[in-house]
Amino acid sequence: MKYLLTITLSSLISITSFSATLPGNEGSININYPNNRYPLASKPYIELPIGDVKPAGWLKIQMERMCTGMTGHLDSIYTKVMGPRNGWLGGDGDVWERGPYWIDGLLPLAYIMNDEALIQKVKPWVEWTLASQKPNGYFGPDTDRDYEPGLQRDNAQDWWPKMVMLKVLQQYYSATNDQRVISFLTNYFKYQLSELPKSPLGKWTFWAEQRGGDNLMVVYWLYNITGDPFLLELGELIHKQTFNWTDVFLNQDHLARQNSLHCVNLAQGFKEPVIYYQQSHNPQNLEAVKEAVRKMRHTIGFPTGLWAGDELLRFGNPTQGSELCTAVEMMFSLENMLQIAGDPDYASQIERIAFNALPTQISDNFMTRQYFQQINQVEISMCDRNFDTNHHGTTTCFGLLSGYPCCTSNMHQGWPKFVQNLFYKTNDGGIAALLYSPSQVKTEINGQQILIKEKTVYPFEETVRFQIYTDNPVCFPFHLRIPEWCTAPELHVNGKSIKLDKIKNGIAVIKRTWRNDDLVVLKLPMKIRLTEWYERSQSVERGPLVYALRLEEKWQWNDNVPANGRLDKGFWEVHTTSPWNYALIARDPAKMEEHYRVAVRTDVTSYPWNISGAPLEIRTKGKKIPDWNIYNGSAGPLPYSIPAGREIKTSEEDIMLIPYGCTTLRIAEFPISMIFLQIF
Repeated sequence: MKYLLTITLSSLISITSFSATLPGNEGSININYPNNRYPLASKPYIELPIGDVKPAGWLKIQMERMCTGMTGHLDSIYTKVMGPRNGWLGGDGDVWERGPYWIDGLLPLAYIMNDEALIQKVKPWVEWTLASQKPNGYFGPDTDRDYEPGLQRDNAQDWWPKMVMLKVLQQYYSATNDQRVISFLTNYFKYQLSELPKSPLGKWTFWAEQRGGDNLMVVYWLYNITGDPFLLELGELIHKQTFNWTDVFLNQDHLARQNSLHCVNLAQGFKEPVIYYQQSHNPQNLEAVKEAVRKMRHTIGFPTGLWAGDELLRFGNPTQGSELCTAVEMMFSLENMLQIAGDPDYASQIERIAFNALPTQISDNFMTRQYFQQINQVEISMCDRNFDTNHHGTTTCFGLLSGYPCCTSNMHQGWPKFVQNLFYKTNDGGIAALLYSPSQVKTEINGQQILIKEKTVYPFEETVRFQIYTDNPVCFPFHLRIPEWCTAPELHVNGKSIKLDKIKNGIAVIKRTWRNDDLVVLKLPMKIRLTEWYERSQSVERGPLVYALRLEEKWQWNDNVPANGRLDKGFWEVHTTSPWNYALIARDPAKMEEHYRVAVRTDVTSYPWNISGAPLEIRTKGKKIPDWNIYNGSAGPLPYSIPAGREIKTSEEDIMLIPYGCTTLRIAEFPISMIFLQIF
């Protein structure tokens, strides 16, 4: 009978779509790992301690390049700000966000990679911060100084940079279990509770007011550890003083107006309604962010999962800029939203940003980056473009401080936190893989150590394999995301097919008794699809990847640095001799595979994120548009694709598309020659 029961359990599979716990749920503390305490709403997914998830394959190479590149050496590359003069090391230099930004990415990188040299770089920042706390609970720099070029030496008391350091300390505790963090945060939050009525979040800058969700997130995290009731009172106060993102998303027109919001503030503010939902239990907070996503898709949105915002929001013209800080902050917001709301759409959006926008905006050696990227980017040069802010023409150039220096410090959190969120514990006592990339997780389930190795080249292949290692059999549910773009998923356990009919979106849950060397194989067939964007242009997508026209790239160093007080010694420009002014040809949506031929290359290296390493190609036909030319350093105004009656008269030519994330120059939103109309 016991044997028969095991067989039965091994065959169970359920399909569900998770949402956050409904109002009235009292939450719980799982014996294996903590969920939210009552009265906070229970989370479907719980983040693992830093270091439990490790990268493999191409993702490990990416993390290694961060270690050897700017992330691991910003103290010697950007010495004026990150050196010993930094106010967060007790110096007389920069006192605002840049130092905490760097450590917010360096710390998880150091502990995930178990890099002792990088850990030793992190510790002085943590130790100085812990030692800086005053008897009243205040911490951090407290002295404003006169202006000095290249430094932010004022607003030392602003709430905002402290919010970044709160994130750092939360991660430090996750990696080390250092109990000093708990008493430190308790004292600081008592200080906030007494001080915020007199000095609200917006007293010094509007940054703190719009980014209060970062503060609120750590307050709830500490409440789950200590259960101190005053933290819930503080949570309500912080939410009340934070910019009302719920109302903005549901009732206001900011997302349909240009120049209405700062693009990075939007990325950081996105999560606040979902974070506050844990205390409010109000479904309206969850609906607000879903409504924002819907609105953005048709106003400011890009196919990369981001939006036009060259400082302030712009309509989604593919030659407008998108800031690197926006990419990493939106990823972080979505990672938090996924844990709380359990909505698999947020996982898909994380992948869309991580696999498209993020790799193209940072150089392969992780030593330079762009401030703004363009969807249609045919030239990178020192030139004033049609941006809200041009920063002396350096905004698209690759450099140390091109554009504005914030991204130099903040870009580092993208990949490490992506790794951290590849696996979760679940509120039903299991494990979840909701984002896919080569990696492994080591954790404990029901008193049993398990290791799961995820073997894949995803997003460049359709198959994801999970090999499970355990000394003894152990029963737990294993959650797997089925992306909304996959219409015919396949799932096998130890070679036995598991039926998954009519699944377009959601979570597959396999509950069984797992044994050593069990193998789960998830196949996610990727089909070509065309999506419509600005001026009825179309983008080519397949799986989580956007594809772009492959252009030859010639990198040139420009040492003609503008006299703008920055520390740059020069910038990289990128030019092409390839024709770029192509339209795609209208095709029958039912016959996409006939006209878009996918080829897997065999002559690529283990690092995929450049034109020579691109593992995939798509061959199709295009037509040149002779009067579509460069304007102000960018592709000129996008020719409008009329639904019917206009055909471009030039001849068809073979063109090659490669993954967007492998490009530096590209066209990714294409005009269409005679849009195909379905005749009924």
